[in-house]
Amino acid sequence: MKDAMNVLLTRRSIRSYKSDPVPEEIVEKIIEAGLYAPTGMGLQDPIIIAVTNKEMRDKIAKENAAVMGRDSDPFYGAPVILLVAAKACPNAVYDGSCVMDNLLNAAWAMGLGSCWIHRAKEELERPFGKELLSSLGIEGEYIGIGHVALGYIEGEPPAPKPRNEGRVFWVK
Repeated sequence: MKDAMNVLLTRRSIRSYKSDPVPEEIVEKIIEAGLYAPTGMGLQDPIIIAVTNKEMRDKIAKENAAVMGRDSDPFYGAPVILLVAAKACPNAVYDGSCVMDNLLNAAWAMGLGSCWIHRAKEELERPFGKELLSSLGIEGEYIGIGHVALGYIEGEPPAPKPRNEGRVFWVK
């Protein structure tokens, strides 16, 4: 496993995936990292919906593409989708974003590619999303935070972009 600083400095969003399935035990480890993300007051409200079923994965991709007004695969062919949602509360977006970040970094540490895909909020507001939550026995009001497209990298990861200057201000 890569050390933490190396993971944080080298992780890149991946937009091309092999169709190879990801072993369930690896997905479970990545999910575990997401479950350990910090949350406001330690409430642990965000949930993770792990989708490895190709039929459901494709339905979610179609719904996500419809929100975007397109018909291409918004998940870049990734065989796994981790959909993060959080109970509707003042910290929902912040807590869910921490979960997303842990998932993305854990995937990289485990040798997988990942990419944060938006439009989960809109998906869960539509009938499709409400039916998805209901079918899983998830009750209450949830806000879609994002999806992690997850899989083995096809090709080479992109090179890092130079960091923008002037983003750190010291108060000493």
